[in-house]
Amino acid sequence: MAATSNSAFRALADQTRRDILVLLRSGPHTSGEIAAQFDSSWPTISRHLSVLKEADLVQTERRGQEIYYELNTSVFQDLVQHLMSWTKPGRSRSRGLARKTAKQEG
Repeated sequence: MAATSNSAFRALADQTRRDILVLLRSGPHTSGEIAAQFDSSWPTISRHLSVLKEADLVQTERRGQEIYYELNTSVFQDLVQHLMSWTKPGRSRSRGLARKTAKQEG
């Protein structure tokens, strides 16, 4: 999960990629349909789509000569669970960080 979450967080760090994901909430779109929604060049959008695909945040499906992109919701569910694990009390690592921070402040 660590490798998947690292690439997903890197992919989510870019506003254009987040905007593409919002667009894909309405359903699958071709790269051309996606590119038409942005001021960026088609190669730039294509690179963004590649990053999202590498992070497994989107899935592709070939239909004839077109490739459709859609959200991979299972990865989002995994990311949410990963984020929630950071908030669980009693994690020894978080307690160690709290002690280290307290020492630095005091």
